[in-house]
Amino acid sequence: MDAEDAWRAGQLRRAAAAALIGTAIEFYDFFIYGTAAALVFGAVFFPGLGAVGALLAAFSVYAVAFLARPLGAVVFGHFGDRVGRKATLVVSLLLMGLATAAVGLLPGFAAWGWWAPVVLVALRVCQGVGLGGEWGGAALLIAENAPAGRRGRYGGFLQLGPTCGFVLANGVFLALQLGLDEAAFRAWGWRVPFLASFVLVVVGLFVRLRIEESPLFRAEGRRVRLPVSEVLRGHWRPVLAGGGAITVGYALFYLTTTYALAYATSGLGVASTLVLAMLLVGAVGMAGTVWWSASRSDRWGRRRVLRWATGLAAGWSLVLFPLLETVRGVWMFVALAGAMAALGCMFGPLAAFLPELFPTRVRYTGAALTYNLGGVVGGATTPLVATRLTEAYGTAQPVGWYLAGLGVVALGCLWLLPETSAAELGAVDGGRRRAPVLGADPAA
Repeated sequence: MDAEDAWRAGQLRRAAAAALIGTAIEFYDFFIYGTAAALVFGAVFFPGLGAVGALLAAFSVYAVAFLARPLGAVVFGHFGDRVGRKATLVVSLLLMGLATAAVGLLPGFAAWGWWAPVVLVALRVCQGVGLGGEWGGAALLIAENAPAGRRGRYGGFLQLGPTCGFVLANGVFLALQLGLDEAAFRAWGWRVPFLASFVLVVVGLFVRLRIEESPLFRAEGRRVRLPVSEVLRGHWRPVLAGGGAITVGYALFYLTTTYALAYATSGLGVASTLVLAMLLVGAVGMAGTVWWSASRSDRWGRRRVLRWATGLAAGWSLVLFPLLETVRGVWMFVALAGAMAALGCMFGPLAAFLPELFPTRVRYTGAALTYNLGGVVGGATTPLVATRLTEAYGTAQPVGWYLAGLGVVALGCLWLLPETSAAELGAVDGGRRRAPVLGADPAA
């Protein structure tokens, strides 16, 4: 290995580490809100609305961040495509981390009245904007440094970030609930995971400030004046089809990790510590399937792996809530662990697949916007729809049919997208770098 190869290998390792650690921290920040919303935010910020009303209010604020994520994708994508990937990722980490820590300092409704939920919404918007700019840039850090035949495998490092963030978030809440009584947890214990974000942001900044700018971005001579305009004019089909393809993944993830927690504890009377423990173990299995599917996508193709995983997720949706409603520990664990394993298979290839759909000059904006549009339908609305369906029918089983329907839509969207695993991100065509043409097989 010569000096240049050694430098490239070191840069790739640093990029993978920075993407994994930074994304884990940002998703930790995002996930702790979902856990707190399921367990305590209804009582803290929306008392007097009744059990269902308070839960709906907490999930509505939860949904606000998903609506803000496309805005973050546009804003951070603009600067990521014009100024650079590295600086943009540092700012997104700061915004997300400081907003999260501020939630831990926010007084509840009893002290501030309606100002408390108003400020909570504002902080949740900041979280959404920050996370909207995070994933796309982190995916590019890896995709634009990795060799073509191993982009899927290296992208798997990034996709382990959300899993690590989820494990850390739920682990902290589980430890607090085991170590504190209910009164202490509701009074101040829930604030600890949010305040811990201060420390995590420092760690993330240390890692991200040590990476170098993407070589493909440095080599790209053209800077688009308004990247989102070019994406919407020239690349709207992969944005819409890609967003639709990942909607069911978002929906199943947040139903499994957030709504199922609320439903099992409030509706089925299961101890929250038991459900949190099941989710933690399930997340370990999810990490394994993320890595497996990311690696397989280099050999089998991104689209083939995603179609298979989407079909599996849609099918599992039909048994998720019937198994939960048995209120038997073994079957509840099977329900949650199976859902998370299917999710890992879906998420693994995405860090390579979405960047491969767009040219370098607008890749940040395109990948980030696609990823976060899927979150608006899948992540923002699904907990609210699930709460309404369960209230209307007295059971959560219709939610499974809703998820299966999203799965059918996702399969249709995948059919519209090209296979990209053989594409060269820096391929030159007439002096301009371009992504594979939608509907064409770049290997042909």
